[in-house]
Amino acid sequence: MKPATGFLAGLTRVVDHIERALAWLLVLLMGVMVVDVTWQVVSRFVLRAPSSFTEELAGFLLIWIGILGAAYGFRTRSHLGIDLLVSRLHGKARRATTIVAHTLVIAFALTALVVGGLLLVRLAFQLDQISAAMGIRVGFVYVALPLSGILIALFSIESIAKAAADTDD
Repeated sequence: MKPATGFLAGLTRVVDHIERALAWLLVLLMGVMVVDVTWQVVSRFVLRAPSSFTEELAGFLLIWIGILGAAYGFRTRSHLGIDLLVSRLHGKARRATTIVAHTLVIAFALTALVVGGLLLVRLAFQLDQISAAMGIRVGFVYVALPLSGILIALFSIESIAKAAADTDD
């Protein structure tokens, strides 16, 4: 495949920066989770005075790490995928299959994650849902869904652009 130029090169550069930022965010969230769970264990078993917020924070961090981690895994192609058909295709058939698959991914990401996630966020804010231990608005926890959907859609757009630009048959 030839090196990317023009729009594709710019898109790839932006997406590469987003991927790196996402990786660092996930590292930070994992670090906070390790500290949080460690404090939970220490406060419960060593100090005999369990912390009131650590379990809830760990759950919220797990949501963000899992949902944003799915977007990161999608970009780095480290997610589970069955490519028996695609691996046997070449040229135009492989390119067309890739474009159709990523178009379906975009449709799912936009409808289920972005639209559905935004509806969930709006509902949580309308109902004024507040977490029990930390006292934060639960809508902020659910923001991970539309954010992940936007990232997955962007990553798929880049994959479609790469497939469309690939003229090696």
